[in-house]
Amino acid sequence: MKKSLFLAVMALPLAACQQSLEEKAAEEARMYTEKNCPARLAENLISDSLTFEADTHTLHYYYTLTGEGDTAALSNQEEARQQLLNALKNTTSMMAYKEEGYRFAYTYHSQKKPNTIIFETVFGKKDYAGEED
Repeated sequence: MKKSLFLAVMALPLAACQQSLEEKAAEEARMYTEKNCPARLAENLISDSLTFEADTHTLHYYYTLTGEGDTAALSNQEEARQQLLNALKNTTSMMAYKEEGYRFAYTYHSQKKPNTIIFETVFGKKDYAGEED
């Protein structure tokens, strides 16, 4: 009896530490935003936040374009989309999410007109792994 009680008590911390992938995504998004945002990533680019949308299993990155980036309004959106997709395909830190078919969304707002979306795209498993969502 004492042995089984001891084993049960020892197993509690292990069970408490296990999170679902959804819980992990939400926590990582919150922590990333708290620690790193806003942050200037390039001369004309600011990282605003990362959120997790549980209903669609989407990690959503929000950015603000400033200066010339704001006025240029991404003249070649297909090229921008392809660059983001290539970066996502090569990002190993997102492997667990990609293996589970999570979606990745990117939204770029104007600094001059914050309610204006300059560019937005979403990638699913069919995009980054060649499989259906």
